[in-house]
Amino acid sequence: MFSRQGPHVLCCLYVQSRIIRNIYKELSFCSRKVCNMKVDEIMDVALRRGFIFPASEIYGGVSGFWEYGNLGTLMKRKWEDAWRHHFLSLDQNYYEISTSNIMPEAVFKGSGHLEHFNDPLTACTKCNQRFRADDLITDACGKNAEDMTTEEMEVAINEENIQCPRCGGELGPVQLFNMMFCLDIGAAGGTKGYLRPETAQGAFISFKRMFEVLRNRLPIGIGIVGRVYRNEISPRQGFFRLREFNQAELQIFFDPDTFDEHASFDDVAGTPLRVRPLDREEEVEMTAGDFRDRYDIGRFYVYHMVKIQEFYLDALKVPREKFRFRELSERERAFYNKVHWDIEVDMETLGGYKEVAGIHYRTSHDLSGHQEMSKQKMQVNIDGKKFVPHVLELSFGVDRNFWALLDLAFAKEEERTVFRFPPRMAPITVAVFPLLNKQPLIEKATEIYSQLASIMQTDYDRGGSIGRRYRRQDEIGTPFCVTVDFDTLEDGTVTLRDRDTMEQKRVDENSLLGEILSRVAQ
Repeated sequence: MFSRQGPHVLCCLYVQSRIIRNIYKELSFCSRKVCNMKVDEIMDVALRRGFIFPASEIYGGVSGFWEYGNLGTLMKRKWEDAWRHHFLSLDQNYYEISTSNIMPEAVFKGSGHLEHFNDPLTACTKCNQRFRADDLITDACGKNAEDMTTEEMEVAINEENIQCPRCGGELGPVQLFNMMFCLDIGAAGGTKGYLRPETAQGAFISFKRMFEVLRNRLPIGIGIVGRVYRNEISPRQGFFRLREFNQAELQIFFDPDTFDEHASFDDVAGTPLRVRPLDREEEVEMTAGDFRDRYDIGRFYVYHMVKIQEFYLDALKVPREKFRFRELSERERAFYNKVHWDIEVDMETLGGYKEVAGIHYRTSHDLSGHQEMSKQKMQVNIDGKKFVPHVLELSFGVDRNFWALLDLAFAKEEERTVFRFPPRMAPITVAVFPLLNKQPLIEKATEIYSQLASIMQTDYDRGGSIGRRYRRQDEIGTPFCVTVDFDTLEDGTVTLRDRDTMEQKRVDENSLLGEILSRVAQ
């Protein structure tokens, strides 16, 4: 079958198959055949069409580092813009800032990351390969080991006779490994710094300045969208667990005495929340008001849970049955969190529910730590009342949400491969085709393309049969296609095709933009 292919094509096919095999290894915890098949199919499209690809690919790549291609960058930007629009509009005093990726060591002493930001590491005594101990235990016996101590993990490894997955050798003791990337700042190397492991610290050390800028009012929301860096021990989950990745985080600073207050809570009290509390073995639904009363969580916290759920169900169109909040135990949650619920999406490629975001009550941990370390007062004075503000954090993994969109939208049908992205999230909103390569049709199609491209992301394609062009757009998730034919030249109508139903409708070119915008807004 390859007799007509050049050597460079065979080489590309070999490299692509090697990449997919490596992804299988990184997704080793998901043993179901259907999972691996879907990963294979998604990655085939993602690599060919420019959604994502491994970083430093021509040199073999490094685990935990990926790049966004042209389509991936467009979709990632749309997700980030949707996040900004939804969350920064929740209050008149919520704003976005941009902060440094590199910070001095003192910042992370003050935040507690130097002491506490650790993962459990074990190394093979034979081949010296290193692994996350909790992951090995979960793979071996299926139980969640994140809340175990290092001593308990060593016991579990011995009792389950867990050996090195690479060579079968004996595993060494479990130790804590700090996940921050350390570096020297300056030519002389006199100042130690770290790449930020979260965007949050930029908001905390900027709070004093922003409180003054925003006229000494609370609550204040400081949002940051950007790259963060974690030296993961063994990133095995493909595009899901990375060493360099993107976060969108909103730190909300408020008076702790108002934690059980929110002016708009009554408006959302009747909204059903889909939750998995510690005292339940499966998801349950209860209204926000009942949830607040049953679990004694402040109205300020629960209000923002409702708004997070709205973002996933309404903006991202995640099916309700594939979404949940999961409560974390005291031993599971991060060292700085008093209340911690993860936002999880059920993904076939990852074998079930996986974390894509979190809502965390960080109390005054960060501001108090930085106040002690920097000797700068983080106290505020509101109407004569002095206190250190508390923080509610809404934290989202951009890349994890990106993968969730790929997972949920992908479908392999008899006649086509299609990504059914929500129209707002699709990298290309509409594609314009001349039916044939005839100059009058090309000129008219180009005119319509220019009109649409000034408003939305638009593609233009004149190569191949109309059926092939439809299939190419289906494969990258374009929700609408516009075809210009000879009737267009006569009566000013075009064919508007819907990706999901494949139905075609004649639309007057003067009302085309409004028709598309109306469908995108649904």
